[in-house]
Amino acid sequence: MYRLHASVPRNCNTWETSAKKTQIHLWRMEERAEEGHTQENGGSDCAARQPRTSPCTSLRMFLVALSFAYFAKALSGSYMKSTITQLERRFDIPSYLIGVIDGSFEIGNLLVIAFVSYFGAKLHRPKIIAVGCVLMSIGTFIIALPHFIIGRYEFETSVRWVVNSTLNPSPCRPDSPGNLTEDGTLPQVPASGCESESNLSMWIYVLLGNVLRGIGETPVQPLGISYIDDFATEENAALYVGCVQTISVVGPVFGYLLGSLCAKIYVDIGFVKMETITITPSDSRWVGAWWLGYLIAGVITLLSAIPFWFLPRSLPVPGPEVPEKCTPEQTSFIKGSPLLKHKYSADEHTSFIEMAKDFVPTLRTLLAHPVYLVYLCVTIIQLNSLIGMVTYKPKYIEQHFRQSASKANFLMGVINIPAVALGMFSGGLLMKRLKLNIMGAAKFAFGTSLIGYILSLFFFAMSCENAKVAGVTLSYDNIDRISYDKHLLFTDCNSKCVCSSSDWDPVCGENGVTYVSPCLAGCTTSAGSGKNTVFSNCSCVGVAGNFTASTGHCPQKDDCDRMFPYFLALSVITSFIISLGGTPGYMLLIRCIKPQLKSLALGFHALATRTLAGIPAPIYFGAIIDTTCLKWGQKRCGGIGACRIYNTTAYRIAYLGLTLSLRTISFIICIPGFILLSRQLKEEERSAIHGALRNGGTELEVLRKEELVISNSDQPHHPSENNTDRQTRL
Repeated sequence: MYRLHASVPRNCNTWETSAKKTQIHLWRMEERAEEGHTQENGGSDCAARQPRTSPCTSLRMFLVALSFAYFAKALSGSYMKSTITQLERRFDIPSYLIGVIDGSFEIGNLLVIAFVSYFGAKLHRPKIIAVGCVLMSIGTFIIALPHFIIGRYEFETSVRWVVNSTLNPSPCRPDSPGNLTEDGTLPQVPASGCESESNLSMWIYVLLGNVLRGIGETPVQPLGISYIDDFATEENAALYVGCVQTISVVGPVFGYLLGSLCAKIYVDIGFVKMETITITPSDSRWVGAWWLGYLIAGVITLLSAIPFWFLPRSLPVPGPEVPEKCTPEQTSFIKGSPLLKHKYSADEHTSFIEMAKDFVPTLRTLLAHPVYLVYLCVTIIQLNSLIGMVTYKPKYIEQHFRQSASKANFLMGVINIPAVALGMFSGGLLMKRLKLNIMGAAKFAFGTSLIGYILSLFFFAMSCENAKVAGVTLSYDNIDRISYDKHLLFTDCNSKCVCSSSDWDPVCGENGVTYVSPCLAGCTTSAGSGKNTVFSNCSCVGVAGNFTASTGHCPQKDDCDRMFPYFLALSVITSFIISLGGTPGYMLLIRCIKPQLKSLALGFHALATRTLAGIPAPIYFGAIIDTTCLKWGQKRCGGIGACRIYNTTAYRIAYLGLTLSLRTISFIICIPGFILLSRQLKEEERSAIHGALRNGGTELEVLRKEELVISNSDQPHHPSENNTDRQTRL
């Protein structure tokens, strides 16, 4: 007896192994007893009570369905960003208002995300995701609605489609100077039909549809990720999340490609004769068939809702060994395994009132977590930089490198986005291969972000010169003059013409300079029709006054053509490196908090990032970009419309400078974050050691008491029977 007491504390590993064997022995004994019980009551076994679909198959089905939902929402979201210049021109609104429309998606999230994340985790998560997908689809259809309730798109032009005529009206009207207003412009006369225009701007429908799309997207991310993390094994959870995040990045590939395709098609295709359209897709007045892509995205989103209606509310939690036949008692035993301490039981039935009462204390506990708060601040600032950059990157390519909207969207889809997708997947794979813990994941995410930041500094060196536009970027005598003043549009060469400074109908002179309109170029005659119109006797183009001009901008791409490939290559490299830390950073959010707070933490994180990054970032990025505009368009019924040309240098400094400044601030905040995370891990390690010692001491004390009972039994002369009785009790 003494030797038994002395040997137990001396070799704890042996005792732990025997305890595990004893638990397995108990489990098998209960299984045999349950099998005997069911056979006595009718011969039914546990397998008959299980769902026809195995837990593993259901989890795979959910993974496929969630990936498709991520694909659908990412496709429609990226398509929205690919159409910002189209929406600007179609509704004649500035960039900051486009930022409001883009941020309205996050407003929809803001309205319901906290409650959906908290209550949805305790309800039927797949069906809630299905309802969200249906709402997303309806919102996407509403965005396309204005195209069908407003009139045809009319752009400002002095070129007309004339059939069987070679003689066109003179662009230079020899009216008397008395017809001009005090600021040197023609008096504004409202266009016909303005009286019947609705007081409600059509872009309001786009905003409301985007709000509804944001409400529908709310449950997809927090409930979907928490569902996977609850019912997948720990080693596969990171890989599954990485796969889903990768699919969510593949979606924008097709979104931007769809945007590229629709940008090539004229907005009123099927309702107008294309021969009468005098502008090309590279013109700043061109509007593509933006509405067509929203109809396609709405159908795809509606299809993504179907699989979630057939998925179960919860799955058996995976354990170290899951037999094919099991009892409810065994399932409960598996759920209580210490190996699954990071899992959270999602099938607990709790009343709505009890959940509501527990919401505020749970939220207070979450916000008292220092590591979570620092992580929240860092991601909010970085997402401000990321959202602002991604939202206006196609426009930056259009304006800075003078590419068409179709080509800018195509390049974003086939070059930039695949690099991000590969980086997200590689990050999840590396995290599994390297078996990174919380601190390792944090360091990995920080390192990749820092390398990408350093490489991004080289974008400042990749610049293009401003387009040569007379009276806007340079004077009529070819002297650079960046600051635009509408009085500079009028000079001696066009003094005999009565022109409007608000018109934007660019023509390219033989001297390689673009003029705002044929009238301001001093052209007195024109020949041809449509895109083939040629203006002659343009007094501002040449000294002799017998020079010609053609429709559209002058192709000034010599410097940009050399710089653009380097810009694309660097953009791909930086996108890949930064996205490598995406999945490890996201797993850091999941693992740094308690399991029961996981869904709420994900939901509140999405709420905070949408409120403080998703909503304001496009607005103030757009407002800053608007300050670099040199020439604003004119609405058909009066008022300032969309910007026609920007100051390229100022645009680059404002866009890149704001992006990198925000990321600099986030790196500074990361320093206290690492300190707090290190302290938390040390405290958790000490608590785990103390808990193990306490549990071990208690179990050893129980074992000693059992041995004492055995030693005082009535049959001390049968040691084999005592041993058998002791094993049975264990």
